Amino acid sequence: MTQDLKYLRLLAREYPTISAVSTEIINLSAILRLPKGTEHFISDMHGEYAAFLHMLKNASGVVREKIDLLFEDSMTLNERNSLATLIYYPAKKLENLRKEGALTEEWYSTNLLRLVEVCRLSASKYTRSKLRKALPKGFEYIIDELLHATDNENKTSYNREIVRSIIETGCADSFVISICELIQRLVIDRLHIIGDIYDRGPGAHIIMDALMRFHDIDFQWGNHDILWMGAAAGSDALIATTIINSLKYGNMDTLEDGYGISLSPLVTFAMQAYGDDPCLRFYPRTLEEPLSQRDSELMAKMHKAMAVILFKLEGGLILRNPDFKMEARRMLHRIDYERGFIELEEGSYPLADACFPTVLPSDPYLLSVEEQELLDKLRQAFYHSQRLQQHVQTLYSKGGLYLCCNGNLLFHGCVPAEADGSLTKVSFFGQEYSGKSYFDFADSMARKAYFGKWGSDERNRGLDFMWYLWCGPNSPLFGKDRMTTFERYFVEDKATHVERKNTYFLCAEDEDFAIRLLKEFGIEGDESRIVNGHVPVKIRKGESPIKANGRVIVIDGGMSKPYQRETGIAGYTLIYSSNGVFLSCHDPFVTVDEAIENEIDIHSTQTCVFRPGARKLVADTDVGRSLIERVEDLKRLLEAYRSGELKEHIR
Repeated sequence: MTQDLKYLRLLAREYPTISAVSTEIINLSAILRLPKGTEHFISDMHGEYAAFLHMLKNASGVVREKIDLLFEDSMTLNERNSLATLIYYPAKKLENLRKEGALTEEWYSTNLLRLVEVCRLSASKYTRSKLRKALPKGFEYIIDELLHATDNENKTSYNREIVRSIIETGCADSFVISICELIQRLVIDRLHIIGDIYDRGPGAHIIMDALMRFHDIDFQWGNHDILWMGAAAGSDALIATTIINSLKYGNMDTLEDGYGISLSPLVTFAMQAYGDDPCLRFYPRTLEEPLSQRDSELMAKMHKAMAVILFKLEGGLILRNPDFKMEARRMLHRIDYERGFIELEEGSYPLADACFPTVLPSDPYLLSVEEQELLDKLRQAFYHSQRLQQHVQTLYSKGGLYLCCNGNLLFHGCVPAEADGSLTKVSFFGQEYSGKSYFDFADSMARKAYFGKWGSDERNRGLDFMWYLWCGPNSPLFGKDRMTTFERYFVEDKATHVERKNTYFLCAEDEDFAIRLLKEFGIEGDESRIVNGHVPVKIRKGESPIKANGRVIVIDGGMSKPYQRETGIAGYTLIYSSNGVFLSCHDPFVTVDEAIENEIDIHSTQTCVFRPGARKLVADTDVGRSLIERVEDLKRLLEAYRSGELKEHIR
């Protein structure tokens, strides 16, 4: 028996008759002619949950576009604003309207029909089968009927009776909330997160909760995601770094409130070891409400305590990994503790802070008994945080270091490159890598760090490599030659603080380089492009997110508030619909309460990056190509039935 016939016999189990095969061929062929679903690409949220969740709710302005398309001639601007706010925040908006006494039968009748119109337009590119799977439980039949109504007189009367019954039975609020949430789901077919969910802002855990519920999503890990993933996996160095980052920005919400990780052991240790040290260079940079002097002092002591522990851990980590080539980043043995000076590659520098009560000058990288006990407690706290582990498992199961999707190459940071445009060759553990092979290797190491057997050499090596991905000189996520954390704390001369970007960021301006890089990852074609984040685009300084003649698009627009002073905006969303590729540039978000009370939306300006000659169909996508192969296989099965090569199984 030929391999082809063996495969057809297996396929025949799923499609046992000519009728079943024919029906599926017809179904798949019809799907291929539908418009492609709309993909959204977002990066660098950095814990700014309120702005990010609003972008999900309004689909980066797409919901408002549909409202204006349907009702610009029949509704006032204020009415359209009100309808948009209702779709974004239905429960809270209904509550406010109820307090105002505005929820009359007429209001429900009018707005239910308007919501059905918006929902019908949003659902127009989906098959009825796919739509049914998305319908909210409890209202499946009613919404299906309303969405597929015809414009004859009988149907109009029938639909109005449905709406009247919804109101009369007291189900109107639940129905409004359900259909609004359905609209939010339908306007984004697939969501790509291009890294850096974590750090700086207060709500990375809230973002992750929302993304875990999203119907179709993938993640490309950023350096700040790898940091938390490595901490959850048990890397002491990355656990120390996550705590340091939280203390640095005066933001403990994700760590303590979100993940229930208590820092009480650190408070006790810091007060014992650094109680008399003012720790002036370790005060937090507050992003929102200013901290009290007492809290700032305590956090500074905690910050310094963890920083010194980190430098000890990094010293040992670098020593046992000569392949990392980071000897210059081992700092503690370079200090003259009596004089208060440090010998760096650039020369000798006085220390701005020479107080190291837990460092033994004769063995500076040795952890004290108390420091080791502290790390053991913190490691257990990270490991036993159920919510953190669930979030990290989602990042692993639905994510990776890169993704090739519908002609787009997605990754967070960079593909390390040389000045001549060649891809950097790196060697780890006896093997050489560059480009795609390097990404595949790094992805594999990150998985071994989390899923490898506890205590095994494989897992420990993976944990060390995750730290390298966070801050290594050829890390595709970090993208700089070094991380000058020590110098920023202890050396006044800012010349020692410089971190040089990888040459990739210059090469990415060149179209030929971008085309070669796309081919390296198996992507070709005039419409292929690279999408990445990581480096905020400084619009105020004349920088453009669209590079290399449209082959490279950088979508870090500064959703994180500290970056907005530099970028001049508050984030980007790249939107790839059936009509083309569009870059949506967002103004800063206010607050949820203001957005609802004053019916304020995020103002977004859209730029067309690419518009195809003909509308993109499902057949033009990766899924479409798989469906085309499926149709060809089914046609061969149909031929086998009709020729008598295979028998139908008629029950």
